[in-house]
Amino acid sequence: MSQLPTLSATQIPSERLLLRGAQDADREELIELLTDPEVQEYLGGPRLRSDVEQHFDTAIANATPRPGNFVIADNTTNRLVGTLMLARRSADRPGYVAENGEALELGYVLRRSAWGAGFAFEAATAALRAAAGELPDQPVLVVTQTANKRSLKLAARLGFRPVSTFEEFDAEQTLCTAPLSLFHI
Repeated sequence: MSQLPTLSATQIPSERLLLRGAQDADREELIELLTDPEVQEYLGGPRLRSDVEQHFDTAIANATPRPGNFVIADNTTNRLVGTLMLARRSADRPGYVAENGEALELGYVLRRSAWGAGFAFEAATAALRAAAGELPDQPVLVVTQTANKRSLKLAARLGFRPVSTFEEFDAEQTLCTAPLSLFHI
């Protein structure tokens, strides 16, 4: 476990969204995220619903919130739109820009019904701005399968630039980076 600082905010509002901790009412939408073949296409494929339900019934009930892990919820309905993570990338995984690894990594997954509405951009921008206001300037990573053109396009729109590729999870991954100071307002 990294001793480097992470984002301490537990809620981050934006114009249309609220990044917040998971709630019991999010269960069905979280299961949908993990079992949807299109959503999981570049994330190792969909999981079996029975496996996901069992995971929620055992692990989630006893889980403690992890800093930097959020549900992306609609401001109006409080319904889950997706998830976002801004946490340290483990130094033992491939894909890093500093010798010691453990740079901040941004990840996001949205329900198919939320695709194309700008929610990933809005949520990522809100989280990165919150981090820029709280943490020292440092590189932030986005790692995505090279085949995931939509995710690479979003990373570029956010200001991330590709710096390398590597193999992980039996697929070529693209590592993109941007300085946290890019998001300071």
